[in-house]
Amino acid sequence: MSATTAAVVGASGFTGGELLRLLSGHPEFEVVQATSRQYAPKTIGHVHPNLRGTDLRFSEPDELQSVDVLFAATPHGVSMEHIDAFREAAGTVVDLSADFRLESEDQYEEHYDGHTRPELLSESVYALPELTREQLPGAELIAAGGCNATATILGLLPLVEAGVLTGTDQMVVDVKVGSSEGGAGGGAAASHAERSGVVRPYAPTGHRHEAEIEQFIGSVSFTVHAVEMVRGASATCHVFPDEPVTKGDLWGAYREQYENEPFVELVAGGGGVYRYPEPKAVAGTNNAEIGFELDPSNGRIVVFSAIDNMMKGSAGQAVHAANVALGFEETAGLDFQGLHPVGAP
Repeated sequence: MSATTAAVVGASGFTGGELLRLLSGHPEFEVVQATSRQYAPKTIGHVHPNLRGTDLRFSEPDELQSVDVLFAATPHGVSMEHIDAFREAAGTVVDLSADFRLESEDQYEEHYDGHTRPELLSESVYALPELTREQLPGAELIAAGGCNATATILGLLPLVEAGVLTGTDQMVVDVKVGSSEGGAGGGAAASHAERSGVVRPYAPTGHRHEAEIEQFIGSVSFTVHAVEMVRGASATCHVFPDEPVTKGDLWGAYREQYENEPFVELVAGGGGVYRYPEPKAVAGTNNAEIGFELDPSNGRIVVFSAIDNMMKGSAGQAVHAANVALGFEETAGLDFQGLHPVGAP
């Protein structure tokens, strides 16, 4: 049986490198093209040292090969401008930018700079299988979710599905993120001298990922901090339900939602050093850790969610969704379990 051919557009960035790493070890995929306008025709290992030894070289993005699946790891705005070329080259397009994540043109007008191909938004399927698994088989345009939105949605989804939370409940979300979220060209604020030692709020209000969260969870009060780690997104969610709940109610909701999910682990105040979710524990994996506590004094629920922003929050999510869309084993190419001990993620 022939392999499923794949191309990665924008392959020289951090997320592009993660896609190449995952696809190179995937039992079903063969990567036949990796594009980079800046680095063509250099070898993949010139940019991604962990992938030294491969014969594949970067090629120009204007010369797309015909493949089964195209993964686009490009900045916001690129995919919507080139989507016709992407779809002509591949039967399935998985976009890792924000270009097709939202449902309506109005959302793009409010949160981004508008949208040039709004007629395609209704075709796109959000790539988070824990949320949209039933819509993914056969999907031809797939949009990977934002890392901060992914961490938040995974943390709060069980409470929404169980009816613990409604659209009127107050939800306050604080996310701590690593420097890789800024991409390979993160700018002056991402330099080591400026980033080292910080806990820096960079989106106190109005973060673009709020739009994704509100599509599925409801209105949130959302803030993001940059902290000194490379990989990771850690969401702490404070929610105040209208009706009181018990710890048993919470365990029931989370087990019901995630008991059969291959990439979600419940980590809720057990023993040992890692009692609650931490990005360090999932670095390099497609796993999400979810935990919670109940404050009996005021009924507040505190939910913790930790992911690797470049894996579960981007490349891993994209490959997981492609597996479901194409009928492959869901966990194919995503079975790395992480390391312990490990340095700063």
